[in-house]
Amino acid sequence: MSLTQKQILLVQHSFSQVEPIAEQAADIFYGALFEIDPSLKPLFRSNIKMQGRKLMSMLKAAVDGLNDLDSLVPVLQQLAERHNGYGTKKSHFTPVGNALLYTLKTGLGEAYTEEVRQAWITVIHLVADTMKPEITA
Repeated sequence: MSLTQKQILLVQHSFSQVEPIAEQAADIFYGALFEIDPSLKPLFRSNIKMQGRKLMSMLKAAVDGLNDLDSLVPVLQQLAERHNGYGTKKSHFTPVGNALLYTLKTGLGEAYTEEVRQAWITVIHLVADTMKPEITA
């Protein structure tokens, strides 16, 4: 799945609109994630506010890295290796992606267009396709 320059710009611009409400966005994300799949809640053993800051920081790094996929891929592979230790499974990627889309829809409001949604779906698939081979469960 390839990512166009226009999709990169859409994702980067939309993320810059959500970034000022990062803490609220993280709360929305985890609320949605645990509603979509309550079985994931025990995987998050640390403080959820701190986890939210890590999530938003990693999202920012991924979004910023979209212009240099050769540098982003090893970062995502290392992230996946760490997630193995947390009990992450390949089946978790779908609820995480859906929770992220819900968070963006909520955070962006009218700016969440179908074109923005499709650009994010492409990025989510790119990230999942990069990380899944490193996930052992």
